[in-house]
Amino acid sequence: MKITQKNVIDVWGQKFPSMMRWLEKLQVKDKSALDLYTFCTWAKLTPPQLLNLKSDPRSRDAEKLLDSFVTDASFPEWKKFNVSIAVRSFFKHNYADLAKAAGVTGYEKVKPYWTPSREDLRKLYIFCTNPRDRSILTLLCSTGIAKETLSKLKWKHFEQGWERQEIPHISLPPALIKGHGRGKYKGVRQETFLTPEAKEHLIMYKKWMESRMGREFKEDDNVYMTLRQPFVPLSYKGIGRLFMDLSENSGIRFSPHDARRWVETKLEECRIPPNWARKIRGRKVRGEESPYSQPSIEKLREFYKEAASSLEFTTERERLEERVRALEEFKAHLTPEQRELAERAGVRLRRKRKKKTATNGGWGKQKVVTEAELTEHLQQGWRVVAALPSGNVVIER
Repeated sequence: MKITQKNVIDVWGQKFPSMMRWLEKLQVKDKSALDLYTFCTWAKLTPPQLLNLKSDPRSRDAEKLLDSFVTDASFPEWKKFNVSIAVRSFFKHNYADLAKAAGVTGYEKVKPYWTPSREDLRKLYIFCTNPRDRSILTLLCSTGIAKETLSKLKWKHFEQGWERQEIPHISLPPALIKGHGRGKYKGVRQETFLTPEAKEHLIMYKKWMESRMGREFKEDDNVYMTLRQPFVPLSYKGIGRLFMDLSENSGIRFSPHDARRWVETKLEECRIPPNWARKIRGRKVRGEESPYSQPSIEKLREFYKEAASSLEFTTERERLEERVRALEEFKAHLTPEQRELAERAGVRLRRKRKKKTATNGGWGKQKVVTEAELTEHLQQGWRVVAALPSGNVVIER
């Protein structure tokens, strides 16, 4: 049987306890297993035989073998880089660490990491097919939460009364973020926030699950669940598949890690102090032992609020605000005579007035229609208010 990433653990890996002991400690198991299989096939050794090379701690046979692999011209540099990482990890988690110099490659990433634009994210949002997926996308792009952390996120991690907060706070313990609170990551927490649009989508998702799906949430429940009974927590792999499908359908290459780069870029553009931005993204803060570098949650919220509008992407709010400002500036420079001429020419310069809430066809009544329905409504006296990303149009009479 041909060994692939999908079957490498079942067909080959399960034969070796040392292999399974290693995989239990990893997030991405199948890819790492395939990399080790590649090395074992090349070396013509099984995982236990590899470990035997280190039965004598003074032996450097394993290191020399790995060095020979990374100089083999039959493998591309990126493959040698990934395999070297997997082999070193396998030895480490079986308590037979290799020397640091072993398996060092000259591989360097040539292309810069890709960061999505607002238009890319808006297109991804349009292709989300349900409230859960829309909530996941907006939450990731406002918090910088990692994929593994998202799979373990619970309602209890949100501050009390988060639904009433303009910028809700999420506090994640060390066990849920990078490093899992061990070694240099001991005590590191992620103190992050939701943008107003991410909060709205999370509330919509929660109500949808409770009213339409009949799944009531408790404080200790995972936030994101599968959409079929028995409604189990959405797994690490499930989140990966969600974004693979979303990328394929939208034509926009995207992963949860791209969302982290989006958040990091926007925080930098808003000139949030680097240490505080690291706190929001759940990274080790330099000099955190100093009391002067421990920002309070409210101070962090103030800084984050300045960046919140830059992180939002589901609507063309910024463009609409620019049009309103331009119209106000235009109106401010008109004389009464010019205003009258503009009205005659068909330019509506409406004064601000309180909308009526009449439902009998009076002013202030709005609704959403498709482009196909738009012409008929315009003939009936309706006018366009805004175009939505979905292609539908908001109209008012």
